[in-house]
Parts: sequence; C-alpha cells; structure tokens
Amino acid sequence: MDMQDILQKAQEFQQQMGQIQEEMARKTVSSTVGGGIVTATVNGKFELISLQIEKEALDPEDPAMVQDLVISAVNNALKQAREMTQSEMSKLTGNMGINLPNIFGG
Repeated sequence: MDMQDILQKAQEFQQQMGQIQEEMARKTVSSTVGGGIVTATVNGKFELISLQIEKEALDPEDPAMVQDLVISAVNNALKQAREMTQSEMSKLTGNMGINLPNIFGG
C-alpha cells in the first residue's frame, strides 16, 4: 500500500464519518423518569431538543424534585445518544482502536 492508497482510504473514512454524523444529528432518543413525569429528548449531536414536564410535577413547595427529575432525564437521554452514536461509529471504525468517547465528549 503506497501513500496515495493511504490518503484515498483516509478521505473515504472521513466522508463516511461525516455521513454518520449527519445521520446521527437526525436521530433522537428519549428518557422518561419519575413514572412519566419528565421526558427529555436529545439528538445524536447531544443537543436537548425537547423537555416535557407534567403539571403534577410542578409543586411550588418542592422545586428540587423537578430539578432532580429533569437532570436525571437529560443525563439518561445523553447517555443513550452517546451509546447510539458509538454503536454507529463502531460499524465504521471496526477494530481500529479509536477511542470514541473522546471523540464524542464521553
């Protein structure tokens, strides 16, 4: 394999990686906590795109409960998005030894 072949393979890899990242940006995952009280939805770019809080959770006497549920739902959704993205990227990287958590902020 000469240098031209290596550069060609690197360009192909970069294109495929870009395509997967675009695809992941369109995919979403959701996490629901508190028996359905709070639902967070994030995309494959790790952006929070939806947060739903049921009225019964809005107790002015206990705002900490809602805060905890929101944090839990968002963190769970982000974890799922990371796992989804890593799974898709591993199809491309195979056993190349690339540390995906460092690439995707994990």
